[in-house]
Amino acid sequence: MCFKKYVVFRDALKLITKNEVLNKLTNFFDTKIEFLKGVGPHKAALLNKELKIFTFADLIQFYPFRYEDRTEFYKISEVTQQIRSLADSMPLLQIKGKIRYLNTIGQRKQKRLVANFFDDTGEIELVWFRGLQWINLKPNVEYVIFGKPTLYNNKINIAHPEYELFESNEKSGYIQPVYHTTERLSSRFLGSKAIAKLQERLIELAKPQIRETLTEHIINSFSLISKKDALSNIHFPKDHDLLKKAGFRLKFEELFYIQLGLLMNKRKRKAELSGQIFKHVPTLNDFYHHHLPFQLTNAQKKVIKEIYTDMSSGRQMNRLLQGDVGSGKTIVAFIASLTAIDNNAQSCLMAPTEILAEQHYNVLKKYADKLGLNIGKLTGSTKKSERKILFEQLSSGDLNIIVGTHALLEEQVQFKNLGFCIIDEQHRFGVAQRARLWEKSSSSSGSGKVYPHILVMTATPIPRTLAMTLYGDLDTSVIDEMPPGRKPVTTVHRYDKSRLRVFGFLKEQIKKGRQAYIVYPLIEESEKMDYKDLIDGYESIRQAFPEYHVSMVHGRMNPKDKEFEMQRFVKGETKIMVATTVIEVGVDIPNASVMIIESAERFGLSTLHQLRGRVGRGADQSYCILMTGYKLSSESRTRIETMVRTNNGFEIADIDLKLRGPGNLMGTQQSGVLDLLIADLAQDAAILQTARQAAQYLLVKDPSLQNPENHNIQKHISSLKKNTVNWSRIS
Repeated sequence: MCFKKYVVFRDALKLITKNEVLNKLTNFFDTKIEFLKGVGPHKAALLNKELKIFTFADLIQFYPFRYEDRTEFYKISEVTQQIRSLADSMPLLQIKGKIRYLNTIGQRKQKRLVANFFDDTGEIELVWFRGLQWINLKPNVEYVIFGKPTLYNNKINIAHPEYELFESNEKSGYIQPVYHTTERLSSRFLGSKAIAKLQERLIELAKPQIRETLTEHIINSFSLISKKDALSNIHFPKDHDLLKKAGFRLKFEELFYIQLGLLMNKRKRKAELSGQIFKHVPTLNDFYHHHLPFQLTNAQKKVIKEIYTDMSSGRQMNRLLQGDVGSGKTIVAFIASLTAIDNNAQSCLMAPTEILAEQHYNVLKKYADKLGLNIGKLTGSTKKSERKILFEQLSSGDLNIIVGTHALLEEQVQFKNLGFCIIDEQHRFGVAQRARLWEKSSSSSGSGKVYPHILVMTATPIPRTLAMTLYGDLDTSVIDEMPPGRKPVTTVHRYDKSRLRVFGFLKEQIKKGRQAYIVYPLIEESEKMDYKDLIDGYESIRQAFPEYHVSMVHGRMNPKDKEFEMQRFVKGETKIMVATTVIEVGVDIPNASVMIIESAERFGLSTLHQLRGRVGRGADQSYCILMTGYKLSSESRTRIETMVRTNNGFEIADIDLKLRGPGNLMGTQQSGVLDLLIADLAQDAAILQTARQAAQYLLVKDPSLQNPENHNIQKHISSLKKNTVNWSRIS
């Protein structure tokens, strides 16, 4: 008797403790997941590790990735009619009926349970191959089964259907949420249905705690349902219409808060951060009128004007410069550098790789020498003796321009007056790395520290939705015009059987004095992948073209050997360059007019487009030949067809976004901004545009969000942790 009293007392104490914990928390949604009924410490540890679910907020924002429609019951006769035409594309569906009989067929591994299931219009087979001991079905009892019908030996069957008694099925028609889970969670009874039960319990608890996070004006203007209804219906939609409205509301809110954060940062920076004023441009004028070797395009002139306007404003410039491969971004960056140099400031250009830094240095040095400017290069390979000289020249101000890699971030690198930073392929640098670069200037004004102007360049055209989300706090310039006289690269697709024909074409081009790249996806043969490899390819090319010298370049070569092979190709000593994607950036050889990409189906769209951009630099017609096997997935076929159809980098980037999603493009996971919970930049472009406009309108009306009607928004932002980027999160 005493023991029973102790157990009752212990359980009561646990309940009191749990309630005290919940009451003491400043925010209900910060409650640890272990305190939700049905979870406990053991399951909580699994949810922490497997799904990164730590709190009530994490769980309620763990949204279903798809839904099963259980609002309709199908007759077996309807399934019979549909399966003849739809075959493998039959959807998951539910049928109401009875079991006529069950048979266990086969022995050992071949053992299976087969049930004859019927309704008043026909019959089908239900089959289970495993877990037979857990199947508990009885003849002549009405069940609801759910699964995917298939046709086997001219019989319709459903393998491993879900089932439940019809009498106990209170929700005769509903939409079932399906959640991501893992094998480990499923084995510990935390599969999708178990997670749905936890969500159901949490939503009931959470309803009184869910507050509105948008203004009445925004809700009415865009016909949004309430936050409470949205969260409830995204997990357990009452019907398809409410599911659609819940999705729109949550996607809109997520994108609205991201855009609001970016726009507020942009306004704050423009208001608070001073930039050096660059108005004198004598060297720039001299270069433009006497040394510029070609005519700038109208797009380049427009961008230069935008940059000059920023640099002469007294506010720090933060500008993104987009331009397709070969559109002339580097010369624009050099002209902008002259603006800084003309005003006693220094410029630096940071590139992600030594090869790319080398290319930029070689291009800019030609121009700098004409003007008598001092330009230096700093990479990981720069010798210690050379570094010492560079560091001294930078700190004294004798070095006008420096081009480099991450080495520019080293402690010893200090400028006398850094006025202009160019960051190429910015997505390859982390936020903290970039910040370190523009902290290196000692320049200041009467109002405090003056930060250098920033120009971020990318040769990878960014889809509009991605640019608005990744770079929404930057001003944007686009070079959407190619230099005059440049012919579009002709792109064709050839299967392996056409290799001799391709080699014949290549020989014709070499006889005309041209050079060619042949790019392979792998360095060494992989047993798991049946693709051409570089080493084997190099030997094959040497045998097919014995009369010509062939170079080989790949990422595992030491820099000296790589440079030696590159230079042989640049000088025309070798006619064919066999390489991996190390030549995606950093090689600019006008005489190279043919790009052959082996196993092209292995490459992403952006890589294919970048590789194609290595040819077409001269006045001659250039060609890109995409070699593939016959077996192509639908996605691979789309990529190949896109490359053949268009040379427009922005169109290609849009298709790439749809195929791969934002998380795989441009290293966006490091940005933090794309930690999206429900919105999809590939699918939700229209919602993003609407959300940004709403955020812009709000800030025009109330820049500091002090008006009473914006209390919900201000309160929501204030409640979030300072390091939270996605302001739509529940906190």
